[in-house]
Amino acid sequence: MDSAEKRLNELGYKQELRREMTMFKTLAISFSTMTLFTGITPLYGSSLQYAGPASLVWGWVMVSFFTWFVGIAMAEICSSFPTTGSLYFWAAHLAGPKWGPFSSWCCAWLETIGLIAGIGTQAYAGSQTLQSIILLSTGTNKGGGYFAPKWLFLCMYIGLTVIWAALNTFALEVIALIDIVSIWWQVIGGLVIVIMLPLVALTTKSASFVFTHLELAPGSTGVTSKPYAVILSFLVSQYSLYGYDAAAHLTEETKGADKNGPIAILGSIGIISVFGWAYILALTFSIQDFGYLYDVNNETAGAFVPAQILYDAFHGRYHNSAGAIVLLFVIWGSFFFGGLSITTSAARVVYALSRDKGVPFSHLWQQLHPKYKVPSNAVWLCAAICILLGLPILKVNVVFTAITSICTIGWVGGYAVPIFARLVMSEKNFKPGPFYLGKARRPVCLVAFLWICYTCSVFLLPTLYPIAWDTFNYAPVALGVGLGLIMLWWLLDARKWFKGPVRNIDMQNGKV
Repeated sequence: MDSAEKRLNELGYKQELRREMTMFKTLAISFSTMTLFTGITPLYGSSLQYAGPASLVWGWVMVSFFTWFVGIAMAEICSSFPTTGSLYFWAAHLAGPKWGPFSSWCCAWLETIGLIAGIGTQAYAGSQTLQSIILLSTGTNKGGGYFAPKWLFLCMYIGLTVIWAALNTFALEVIALIDIVSIWWQVIGGLVIVIMLPLVALTTKSASFVFTHLELAPGSTGVTSKPYAVILSFLVSQYSLYGYDAAAHLTEETKGADKNGPIAILGSIGIISVFGWAYILALTFSIQDFGYLYDVNNETAGAFVPAQILYDAFHGRYHNSAGAIVLLFVIWGSFFFGGLSITTSAARVVYALSRDKGVPFSHLWQQLHPKYKVPSNAVWLCAAICILLGLPILKVNVVFTAITSICTIGWVGGYAVPIFARLVMSEKNFKPGPFYLGKARRPVCLVAFLWICYTCSVFLLPTLYPIAWDTFNYAPVALGVGLGLIMLWWLLDARKWFKGPVRNIDMQNGKV
């Protein structure tokens, strides 16, 4: 019995999963969950437009810096609580018997909301990439190519969601293989794009343009305040730099998890920080004509800036769009893998919360498929909610911003609950693991908590002006209604019976 398994028993849980994963594999899966393309690619164009390249490039560095505080705080907690339930379990234990149930309730629901919206972000961005692939493959916007209208875009969004749900219902063995492919797809594909794109581009922007040029676009965004534009340009980085809690979810399957879990969390942040900045720099240095990227009459209809950058580079060098299409397919694959993985995670969280009767009509969502033994009802519930989130695509222009806001606030907001509990708890009640901050824990946790609060706040801001029905960020309304109902349910009923995670070991006289 290693130290992590012993600690698991002390927390009241049996070692039921096979503890065979190495630190490297845990790190690889965590990196794959964060993903290189799925965060940066869809928001790159809008973030670049708000304040120009310098704000985007240095914004990644700034957000990475504060993300380290969040990661370090979570690594310490992971070292002490190497349980696969991670956030949900951490919140319950750290908050103590009085506040534990409420903390775990909030954490579980925030994580559920974040994961379900996360399916939508992958479906939207995947559809956007597919739309560009079809357009370039059929002749470009200037050559009579086919640009999918909103109704067809919505059909692609729904189609991806349904495919992921079907695979999660009937093909778990295929998903296991896809997860392995996904890791190498991200690593190799990322290296190819980061290295090849600047080499292929006929010209590259100067370092002064990339690192110092600020340029607002009030005609397109309606934003005239430079500080506000800079804040909005950081959204791509804040949306991209999370998901490292995947390493914590795997701790019951990882050898020496009380040591390797924190290493995987911090390692994945380090890798994505470097890779992500390299990807942003590769795209930005390869821009041929900054203003042309957003022209609705350009080859990609001004709809997807990374696609136009790729097209300009390959068409300029080889006079065809084949290379751009291939790399767009690489990017599309990352969205497909990411959506499939998030669907799996979302369904498991809904299933686990249903077992504790924390979801309306819990008896339905905790049922397993009679043949495949997967929480199929939970899978399709997540898919249905995701589809509902995407229906405004037909009328609203900021759907992706709204869905990413809901996803980020839910997912990152879930991090805030155990970190805040760790910040205010008495040190005598905390049993440290091998990774221990000691006296540094209060300043680290305080900075981490305040950064999460700031991140959640900015995702509620309007992103286009003037505010109208087709530019309205409906995330505050959706979150306000959803979280309001969840809190009302807690006050009126759930607080009477919801006790958080249930131990599966009885400790008597200190023995299992």
